[in-house]
Amino acid sequence: MAAAEDTKKDADVKATKAEKEDPKADDGDAKDDKKTADAAKKPPEDDVIKKVVDGVGIPLDIGARVQCKWRDGQMYPVRVIERRAGPKGKEAQEEYEYYVHYEQFNRRLDTWVTIAEMDLATAEQDEPGKKRKHEDAHDEEHAEFDPNALREHEEVTKVRNILKVELGRHEMDTWYFSPFPPEYTTCKKLFFCEFTLNFFKRKEQLQRHLRKTEMYHPPGDEIYRNESRGKTTAFFEIDGKKEKIFCQNLCYLAKLFLDHKTLYYDVDLFLFYVLCEVDERGYHIVGYFSKEKCSEEGYNLACILTLPAYQRKGYGKMLISFSYELSKKEGKVGTPERPLSDLGLVSYRGYWTRELLAILKDESRAVMSIKDLSELTMIKTEDIISTLQHLNLLAYQKGAYVICAAPELIEKHLKAAGSPGVEVDPTKLIWTPYNAEKEYANFRG
Repeated sequence: MAAAEDTKKDADVKATKAEKEDPKADDGDAKDDKKTADAAKKPPEDDVIKKVVDGVGIPLDIGARVQCKWRDGQMYPVRVIERRAGPKGKEAQEEYEYYVHYEQFNRRLDTWVTIAEMDLATAEQDEPGKKRKHEDAHDEEHAEFDPNALREHEEVTKVRNILKVELGRHEMDTWYFSPFPPEYTTCKKLFFCEFTLNFFKRKEQLQRHLRKTEMYHPPGDEIYRNESRGKTTAFFEIDGKKEKIFCQNLCYLAKLFLDHKTLYYDVDLFLFYVLCEVDERGYHIVGYFSKEKCSEEGYNLACILTLPAYQRKGYGKMLISFSYELSKKEGKVGTPERPLSDLGLVSYRGYWTRELLAILKDESRAVMSIKDLSELTMIKTEDIISTLQHLNLLAYQKGAYVICAAPELIEKHLKAAGSPGVEVDPTKLIWTPYNAEKEYANFRG
């Protein structure tokens, strides 16, 4: 725990390093700091003054349900998660803002609204101790997560602190809470350097930083570069121990788009594989995955993200495929870290389906066993069995699994699995697997 706290302190110090480089910090920084201090001094809302509007007491209580307008102009049921007074304080009840969860939508769409967007006639407050149906409902997206841990996680991360980020040419709306250092909690938008991942409160600070930056690619070693679909892509391997600040900042950024991610500070034990698009301006981060340097469970991937600006372009499939190409190079069977979200399972099952059926489709190969498939693809046998069972291509007869794959059925499933995305060319991978014994020897001197 002490190590985690020490690395967090390092992150807090280094994350603001670029701001401290400029001795002529303007009044904007002072104002931001004052806002943070004022927010910390805000009294509790125990003495909120209620006012009746349309027969409803406002401000609405946390936990209240009401119909609220969505971007499409339609009204949907929401639950009030948090509230805050407007510029005129508690006595201006109509100006309160409410952080609401649209009960039919994903948490990533939670947002701040005002009563002008609500139909107060539909407002209802929860009775103390009364359980709602949705509280016990089966949550398919988080089916593999422990319910108590899930509730605790959602309470801690219930309100997004950063609403937008700018990274290179892209401005992206965030989806979830991320534990940035306290001085950034009042910023609605952060500006990231796309090469170093330093982040700033104002664009002027980023521009000053960029004028001093001479590195136009991530740190670490470039281990792959290839041109496909008219674009050049590259992978960098980055050691969390050697490039701690970059990797911690990458985790801060990733948490804005990943609901269940716990690695922020202790990055020393992980390797990060960053995917970039390459052009004349430099290397632009598309996404990444991380993996433990030494995984006793045989995990070949711990966390994966494609940034929203680059989604639906085949890069997520490329990240998964690349993780298995590394496993093939290592000669180790791999599997992603559990639990998988519902979307993660869909992505992986698509990859497993394409890889396995491409082999089973090849008539020149002899009869294949599950062990043979695992050795050829480096996919774990349990993942092979679950995938073939999902496709109804596996039967259990006389104490053994038998693959039943008719050619027309294979074609049907391959078509349903979709395209492989941006394909990885294994011949372009120049990489030596991580050697823990060598690092330990260097550490011992």
